[in-house]
Amino acid sequence: MTRSIITALLASVLVFGLAACGGGGASSATSVTTATTGQQLLDLKNALDSGAITQGEYERQRRKILNQ
Repeated sequence: MTRSIITALLASVLVFGLAACGGGGASSATSVTTATTGQQLLDLKNALDSGAITQGEYERQRRKILNQ
């Protein structure tokens, strides 16, 4: 009787122990969003036209985009 209880207990520990090795429930999501160079330039121009950025900022960002 004691042997079967010990065997059942060991089996339970193994089963539940291995079941817990599923990665911890951590979420692993990746997202890739890439805009074309043309779209980046259009967005930048719209920001300039709307007054969101200055002419100097526009020029710096434009060079950065074109040098990628």
